[in-house]
Amino acid sequence: MVLRKPISGKTSAPAEEPADSPASAALDRYDIAILRALQADARLSNAELAARIGLSAAPTWRRVRRLEQQGYITGYRAEIDRRKVGLGVLAFVRVDAERNNAEATHALEAAIRGLPEVVACHYISGTGTFELHVVATDLDAYARWSMEVLFKLPNVKDLHTSFSLGEVKAGGALPLGHLRAGA
Repeated sequence: MVLRKPISGKTSAPAEEPADSPASAALDRYDIAILRALQADARLSNAELAARIGLSAAPTWRRVRRLEQQGYITGYRAEIDRRKVGLGVLAFVRVDAERNNAEATHALEAAIRGLPEVVACHYISGTGTFELHVVATDLDAYARWSMEVLFKLPNVKDLHTSFSLGEVKAGGALPLGHLRAGA
């Protein structure tokens, strides 16, 4: 088995492109097969990946490199069961910002990015400014962390927390059926 290294040299996330953009139209059936296979098992060796998609190793390797360079593949990582490592609480936290101007929002975004307990953050529409996915060891730890950390972030007006009572689906692969194979 070959572990792939994280893609280096990137300073920011690639811009998202709509499904009907020229970049997605440029994906052929082999590219789409590579994306599907690596989502299912990113630990595949290049030879195993090549066999699965029906190409030889060299062109498969070149295609993977191109998909990485073009930002389709943004990295590789292991999925870890949060409960096994003692993170029994998953909280969904809506953060209401005090002011909604660019400078204040960027300051809050930067502060949120620096919090390891926040495993995902979305800028949302409707009520609230951000939706955070936060992990903690238990409810007491979450309560302490929210009072000592979240409420002290710049521009935070209020927090609204919901707790996961059980995961139905998590860490799923992205659906790729909407991609049309180009060439």
